[in-house]
Amino acid sequence: MVDAKNEYIGRYSRGMIAIHWATAVLIVAAWFTAEGGRDVVKNPPMLHFSLGLAVLALMVPRMILRVAGQTPPALDEQRPWLATAAKIGHALLYGFLIGLPLSGWYAASRLGVSASFFGIGLPMIAAPVQGAPGLIAEIHENAGTLILYLAGLHALIAGWHHIVLRDGTLRRMSPL
Repeated sequence: MVDAKNEYIGRYSRGMIAIHWATAVLIVAAWFTAEGGRDVVKNPPMLHFSLGLAVLALMVPRMILRVAGQTPPALDEQRPWLATAAKIGHALLYGFLIGLPLSGWYAASRLGVSASFFGIGLPMIAAPVQGAPGLIAEIHENAGTLILYLAGLHALIAGWHHIVLRDGTLRRMSPL
């Protein structure tokens, strides 16, 4: 649907669109700058820490905009299962977008590495240990790759909406 100003009705707000795409770029960049294991202690991946924490920082305005009603309603009222699946998928992605940075910060703290956010030192959120940093660190490492798969699935579903259903879902989040 198009209104009198030739704008697509049902689009996400400009703020939500900007946050969505910035988050996508940050996630990919964080994945590429990741280091694993005890090497983190010798050569901490500060850029990785900053990128991950930037994802966490973007979740604050994202959640505020969401609560403030900056997300349009579902398009297809005839298929309520799609709206339910979308809510579940978004909740899962949001859980990863919050949990991954926090678990990384926790893992760094357990390794005795001070995390920083683009040069601003952050406090440790867990006591350092001598051995392996624990299950949370392992989960963080694996979840970093899993979120890429989820984001890819998210993109495939958006493409399915655009190509098969032709329902305008992809245009709602388009930056153009």
